[in-house]
Amino acid sequence: MNVKVKICGITRLEDAQVAIENGVDALGFIFYKKSKRYIEPNKVKEIIKNIPPFISKVGVFVNEDINDIKRIGKELKLDILQLHGEESVEYLKELEKGFTVVKAFRIKDIRELEKIKDYKIKWFLLDTYSSKEYGGTGEKFNWEIVKEAKKYGKVILAGGLNSENIKLAIDELKPYGVDISSGVEIDKGIKDRKKIIDIMRIIKDD
Repeated sequence: MNVKVKICGITRLEDAQVAIENGVDALGFIFYKKSKRYIEPNKVKEIIKNIPPFISKVGVFVNEDINDIKRIGKELKLDILQLHGEESVEYLKELEKGFTVVKAFRIKDIRELEKIKDYKIKWFLLDTYSSKEYGGTGEKFNWEIVKEAKKYGKVILAGGLNSENIKLAIDELKPYGVDISSGVEIDKGIKDRKKIIDIMRIIKDD
């Protein structure tokens, strides 16, 4: 399994444990209060206490005050900060002084790739654009855009990934990583054990 796998929108310890038992590389915790997958930092702290070493802990933020991000990142010892809003190049560079940062870009069409050039980053996440939500829509975007995006860096693919399309996504696009959320849920923020097991088996067998 060469592709890196992150399960995002974790809100329960039992979901984190199932994901880890089945081979994920990273867990994502959403600190955007308007998200239905929002989790309070104190609850994340309790989950992290029970996570074994070598599992990356990712904090997902949307247009958050930069000082609040730094504080949460340090308190929880987050390994990666994932920025899912309209954060500027300067904002990202400031956070990179103390953290590994992944910038997410919500894709409407191929013109969105022009934004990536400005950030000059080694890796980035591509997700489906929605006017209603910052990620976690369960919808795919045009994957042909991913092929073009790879010339700017390593692509982490998100948006509508599930057990029915994950093999095609990995085989066809060969992304650096995949970010899965709604595709393994019963409800927003509540993961389905069987769906996690099924999608991880497909990925590992790929």
